[in-house]
Amino acid sequence: MDGNDQTPFGGVEEIDLYELLSVEKDASSDQIKKAYRKAALKYHPDKVPEDQRAESEIKFKEITQAYEILCDEQKRDLYDTHGMAAFDKSRGGPGGPEVDLNDILSQMFGFGMGGPGGPGGPGGPGPKRPRRGPDEEQEYKVTLEELYKGKTVKFAANKQVVCSQCKGVGGKDKAKASSCERCKGHGMVDALRQIGPGMMTRETVMCDHCQGSGKIFKEKDRCKKCKGKRTTQERKALEIYIPRGSMQGERIVLEGEADQVPDQIPGDIVFTLVEEPHENFSRIGHDLSTDLKITLAEALCGFSRVVLKHLDGRGISIDRPRGQILRPGEYIKIPGEGMPMKRGETKGDLYLLVQVEFPEDGWLKDDAAYAALQKMLPGPPPPIEAEEIDEVEYEDDADIDEMGENSGDPRFANEWEDDEDEGQGQAQCQPQ
Repeated sequence: MDGNDQTPFGGVEEIDLYELLSVEKDASSDQIKKAYRKAALKYHPDKVPEDQRAESEIKFKEITQAYEILCDEQKRDLYDTHGMAAFDKSRGGPGGPEVDLNDILSQMFGFGMGGPGGPGGPGGPGPKRPRRGPDEEQEYKVTLEELYKGKTVKFAANKQVVCSQCKGVGGKDKAKASSCERCKGHGMVDALRQIGPGMMTRETVMCDHCQGSGKIFKEKDRCKKCKGKRTTQERKALEIYIPRGSMQGERIVLEGEADQVPDQIPGDIVFTLVEEPHENFSRIGHDLSTDLKITLAEALCGFSRVVLKHLDGRGISIDRPRGQILRPGEYIKIPGEGMPMKRGETKGDLYLLVQVEFPEDGWLKDDAAYAALQKMLPGPPPPIEAEEIDEVEYEDDADIDEMGENSGDPRFANEWEDDEDEGQGQAQCQPQ
């Protein structure tokens, strides 16, 4: 099936989820949530320079996956017991393909339960149970707007279907087939696969000569439509619905829509949602955050205006009365304006980070204007008493990241981190 050109998922790596979130293995749910929020703000692609965005996106996905597993008691217990293998769909983890005893025995002993003499084979005691075909998985990128409003996607996909003319037999009506010489009528053959440098493993795979049927028709007896291959290509219209409020990593399943193989139950097509970074909004769970840009006059005197355009196109207006000063770095919370939840009409919250845009140098044109402004604003702090006073030169636009450069101090370029342990709310600094 090639109806979507987005990159398919890779395998599940063995990673330490606790280490990713910088928490201990006995951490509480609140500690895990707090660690995730801190890491999400640090690694969100919108919060890093553009040249670091690709690396940050990978890290952001990893910590989000860690949080989704560790915040769920059942998933956390599975992880603590089995590691990431418990979530590897290719190995039968939660949500993965059903385990088929025939497949296990084929890999272990090189034969199938449905082969000659086995259960379900010629001379076997019962009918052969159809195996389930593999699922087809791929990522599907969605914007935050699409997740906010929900989306229905219609597309056409080329898929393999059982031939409608011969019903998957491969030959004309009443034509007789002979046993496949390559697989001796078993439909499966042994093959060697390299698993490492100088390391090979033997496995049983479907015979490509008879497409797993164990039978071959002469060329004149083959089905004219499928040419004896038992399946044909068909372009089919498909549709997926992404509910509003869906999250990163959620799976949209089209049951039974994977490629068809004769004598097998078709698998599913599974799309895993990948949330694309947004230019203005950041998301954690059902809550959103964005910047609130106001002028110095608005910060001091209040305002009443539309401050942003929401994800559904609505303008969000705020009436800020006089006397309530807004300071840079403060947050305003608007309840019920975050991401919608799937059930009911409830929404998360919207957090606005205040950014005060100061006027440019020289915006007042004369001394009288400066004097009038100085009278209106609060005065300076009390004078600092000192035995000696030096008037020094200074530089504007200093870069604090250069502090301690070339000094040999190991603390250079390290970030100060708040100690979030209980009872300690301030960063600890060793005196020199």
